[in-house]
Amino acid sequence: MNLLLLAAALAMVVRALAAARLDRWNLGAPVVMVLAGVLVGLLYENSIAAVLNTEAVQHVAEIILAVLLFVDATEVRGGRLWGGYPGLVARVLFVALPVSLALAALLGWLLFPGLPWAVLLLIAGVTMPTDFAPAEQLVRDRTLTMRVRSVLNVESGYNDGIVSPLFLFALILAGDHTQQRTPLDALATALPFAAKALVAGVVLGSLLAWLLDRAHHAGWVTPQSGRLVVLLAPLLTYAATVAIDGNGFVASFVCGTAFRYLHRLLKARRVRDGRADRAEVRADALSKDLHLLEDVTTLLTTTMWFVVGIAAILAFTLGVSWQVVLFCAAVLTVVRVIPVLLSLTGSKLAGRERLLVGVLGPRGTTTIVFGLLAFNKLPEGPAADTILVITVVCVLGSVVLHGMGAKPLTRLLTRG
Repeated sequence: MNLLLLAAALAMVVRALAAARLDRWNLGAPVVMVLAGVLVGLLYENSIAAVLNTEAVQHVAEIILAVLLFVDATEVRGGRLWGGYPGLVARVLFVALPVSLALAALLGWLLFPGLPWAVLLLIAGVTMPTDFAPAEQLVRDRTLTMRVRSVLNVESGYNDGIVSPLFLFALILAGDHTQQRTPLDALATALPFAAKALVAGVVLGSLLAWLLDRAHHAGWVTPQSGRLVVLLAPLLTYAATVAIDGNGFVASFVCGTAFRYLHRLLKARRVRDGRADRAEVRADALSKDLHLLEDVTTLLTTTMWFVVGIAAILAFTLGVSWQVVLFCAAVLTVVRVIPVLLSLTGSKLAGRERLLVGVLGPRGTTTIVFGLLAFNKLPEGPAADTILVITVVCVLGSVVLHGMGAKPLTRLLTRG
């Protein structure tokens, strides 16, 4: 384990030292870290499964997911919960996403007939959430219209939080090998978890935002201590919610949403009362407080790409069937594109913009973490192995399609 940590740290340092040059060559952190992980995986091929399928890796994955969900919920710009185009976002999240999940599960049933439906639902939950870690430049690409960039940004921020309750419901249903669970049994377990999470997320997110605002106003916090409060918010929320048998992931996402909303609301009220300058609100002091959390999140997500490289060796040892390749190719393309096009029919987006929203749907850290959690939670066997292989092939395919191929793809679709 020590040597793995050393290799990961060394790879991250090398990537950081050459980040500007590598970005110009279209070699982002995911590509570099996956290649480093593959090299390390080749050296430790016989012990990969034992390392990945441990309680320590499971807990690390859970913490990373909690932090990611909080960050995603706080990253929506413009001061609105649903961004600048809430109608378009609602179509993609509440029409296209459920249809995509259903199509992915249906395709899984056709290609993997031996797997239980709960596992197929898990696979859909692993593969469908979008994440711009493999293609960060897309949301800053000025060749895309503001509407396309905004919809993609808000969607990637919220879809993992929406999918996580469904994922955990399927995991409860599929992961208990000591007894047979019915859907009602799993639902009876998942609903109280979710209810507690909603309450905990709203209470803790609102309380922390109010306390941070009051502390800033009173001059009690330093810039560093303010950043530490935001960094600790998802960890505190996750740990507190799990302690009361709640869903820590949902709580972290709700906490981030409540935190961001109340923080901006308090600042706007201070402007109305004449106690703050409008320029201060436009600059958004929370962005400064988020810097440390964003840097830590970058470090955590970079580590997960290294893990993907290691897991790739195990996945190809287990065997990559044509069914897995076909499934991953489909979920990265038509299983997302068709529902998005249908959901945006009749909207103000032009046809080319709708196609761009559908095509530009990279998979990243959320898929990796969901896949690792499923691999760890499920009993050893074909179901766990299939999910691991699909996770690896899906994210590697997305690195090629949406990472290395993002710029050529965007140019092609925006030409003319």
